[in-house]
Amino acid sequence: MATVTKNYMVKGMTCGHCKSSVEEEIREVAGVNSVEANPGTGRVEVTGENFTDEDVTAAIKEAGYTLKP
Repeated sequence: MATVTKNYMVKGMTCGHCKSSVEEEIREVAGVNSVEANPGTGRVEVTGENFTDEDVTAAIKEAGYTLKP
């Protein structure tokens, strides 16, 4: 299966602790190979194979955040 990279915009992720929390939860999603969150912009880049938007969104919610509309 091909590796894909997707970007998500996270609401309320504004500091280093926020970044760590979001990255930690997303790394647990099956199929995710790497995660890079930017608290300055709220952007989270997820790279991997065979992961779903629903699983990443659930991980972001588990970390205590939501996606920007």
